[in-house]
Amino acid sequence: MFTVKNLNAGYGSIQVLWDISFEVKDGEVVAILGSNGAGKTTTVRAITGMIHPTSGSEQFNGTELVGKSSRFILDEGIIQVPEGRQLFTNMTVYENLEMGAFSKAAKAKMKESEAFIYQWFPKLKERRGQVAGTLSGGEQQMVAVARALIGLPRLLILDEPSLGLAPNIVDEILEVAGHLAKEQGVSVILVEQDITKALAVADRGYVIENGRVVLSDTAYALSKNEHVKKAYLGI
Repeated sequence: MFTVKNLNAGYGSIQVLWDISFEVKDGEVVAILGSNGAGKTTTVRAITGMIHPTSGSEQFNGTELVGKSSRFILDEGIIQVPEGRQLFTNMTVYENLEMGAFSKAAKAKMKESEAFIYQWFPKLKERRGQVAGTLSGGEQQMVAVARALIGLPRLLILDEPSLGLAPNIVDEILEVAGHLAKEQGVSVILVEQDITKALAVADRGYVIENGRVVLSDTAYALSKNEHVKKAYLGI
């Protein structure tokens, strides 16, 4: 269980998040929704220790994370697939995957994890020795997701996985996220601007506007919510 309560955060004197609260249960996909500039990226940075909240609480299975380093948070099993992929573009696909095996447990299960990944992304097996920077955008995103899975996440954060990708590639990645949650009990935070795709895979969702949570409900209820339909779906 991951819980965020009354989180306030920002950059220097500029406050971006205002009393943000949400929770993610074990084996649940939770969507964090909102337009560009709403505060989604700042929320992710606060969760992963890239910025330190000014107040509030973040607890993962009872362990307080506020004030902890990014490495501590990573060691707890919270792993992010960053927006823009951020691969080592001069390294091969396999070398990028190896970078995800940061812990002893992940190193020990590298072959097993790699086999699992290739079941979902068979193209990566074909391109195992290819330099990552020569892959298509969709294939690079697959590598970014696969690298995160190599780390054996307990909480996986997908930050804007649909950005600039073909719909079929996005569907593949979101299918993997759903499988991890339902079949392996991994909790997933899905940060997305594409609300239709996000709500199709999520169990629940939170809508952030101007750094505040303005709506929270089941994914189905949010998809039928009049404010969501008007503001984000153009209906």
